[in-house]
Amino acid sequence: MTAAGFALFDTALGHCAIAWGAQGLTALQLPEVSERQTRERMRRRCAGAPEATPPAEVQAVIDDVAALLVGRPADLSAVRLDMAATPDFDRRVFAVARNIAPGATLTYGEVAARLGDATLARAVGQALGRNPFAIVVPCHRVLAANGRLGGFSASGGGATKRRLLLLECARTSAQPGLFDTTGRD
Repeated sequence: MTAAGFALFDTALGHCAIAWGAQGLTALQLPEVSERQTRERMRRRCAGAPEATPPAEVQAVIDDVAALLVGRPADLSAVRLDMAATPDFDRRVFAVARNIAPGATLTYGEVAARLGDATLARAVGQALGRNPFAIVVPCHRVLAANGRLGGFSASGGGATKRRLLLLECARTSAQPGLFDTTGRD
């Protein structure tokens, strides 16, 4: 990637924003209430980075995110992330989240167990609340116990989280689906 910058881009959810630097993406922001608020948030988050035309590698991520937000599949697993300022625990949480397939979910406790300590569920939730790479690190795929949505720090909160999960055809509650045969003879 090239020198630091950020750009807004239109999606089915509204104007998202993306920021990059020499080492990879530094942020991906879901829409705020308005385009102006999304831009202001990125200016605060990426102080000193100019609004610029995205380089080709970033444009490819933009295209994939836009596709995902209308329900088309796109693989973001190889997107380079600049996590130089990310604490080690958060990096570990993000790595587990990045391995959750579209349409699948884990609970905060299951993520914690994969990290080796099931008692860290609350810390997992806090790390995901600090996630600067929404969608690329799919924190929306992590739910509270018993299939409850849990928190979501993007504008729209739980409604946005539910919408993202529905776009991926993920189960959004603990209730069995119409054709779910789990637990039946």
